[in-house]
Amino acid sequence: MIEVTRETKETQISVKLNLYGKGEAKINTGVGFFDHMLEAFTKHAHIDLEVKCTGDTHIDDHHSVEDVGIVIGQALKKAIYPVQSIERFGNATVVMDEASITCDIDLSNRGFLVYELPIGGKVGEFDVELVEEFFRAFAFNLPLTLHLIYNRGKNKHHIIEGAFKALAVALRRAVTLNENAGIPSTKGVL
Repeated sequence: MIEVTRETKETQISVKLNLYGKGEAKINTGVGFFDHMLEAFTKHAHIDLEVKCTGDTHIDDHHSVEDVGIVIGQALKKAIYPVQSIERFGNATVVMDEASITCDIDLSNRGFLVYELPIGGKVGEFDVELVEEFFRAFAFNLPLTLHLIYNRGKNKHHIIEGAFKALAVALRRAVTLNENAGIPSTKGVL
């Protein structure tokens, strides 16, 4: 079990993570919709994830969402790197009713984000712009190359949840054990 904590003037976060788990989640960020997204991510990545966050949500949810992305990324970094005997690349297209989102990842040890979800506004009280903030913090702190591409859809909840689930399945596929892979890079290191 990997454990990472982060304390700032804005947030206090603890994360416990088991990369090869059963999809069990204990999530409490103080941001209900975000908790729902992290639970979906956990379930479909087949990881076990505990997240506790106390943040300055009296201001808004930005610091909590971004900082949780930082800490989950750091926990996954400890669990995955140095990359060896795994597939390294993963992708998935997930549909949720009318919505379809594709995620492609490379456990490259290089942070990069391509984010093409054409959404704005709110889902309930949740600011949709925070979705990109989470994925950026996640990608640059893991680090990995992460592409999230909108194929179709109208319902913002479905589009966002499709993105979290697509990342989960792509990650699950990328960390699939493969003893023949060795260090999966022509450079000999990642």
